[in-house]
Amino acid sequence: MKTKQIWANLPITDLERTKKFYEELGFTLNNSVKPHELISFSFGENNFIINFFLKDILETNTKMKFSGVKEENEIIFSLSAKSKEEVDEWVQVVENAGGIISTTPYTTGEGYTFGFSDPDGHKFNVLYWPGM
Repeated sequence: MKTKQIWANLPITDLERTKKFYEELGFTLNNSVKPHELISFSFGENNFIINFFLKDILETNTKMKFSGVKEENEIIFSLSAKSKEEVDEWVQVVENAGGIISTTPYTTGEGYTFGFSDPDGHKFNVLYWPGM
């Protein structure tokens, strides 16, 4: 089968806090048909979409339970950086926006990275890798 598109749906507890956090990181807010239930952002040059649903709405819509991501990891989203300096700049932007730095910047092979979570505990890392 061929998939037309892929996106992510994540549970959150506070729409306004999530909106403020991702706007401060500079991501593009998408229009939402149900702004009282979800907020949506586009990420990167390919406009990968992440929809952030209020947890109870997402569980009702999918008939699935979602775990507490603050304590565990289910997925990590990776954001590419153009340089080591840009990775370091991201640390400050994330901290200023209210994110939690889980791993301070470090070198891994040829790359340079750090990890953080948003206010609901969703995990990200920012990675510089030469040629990527």
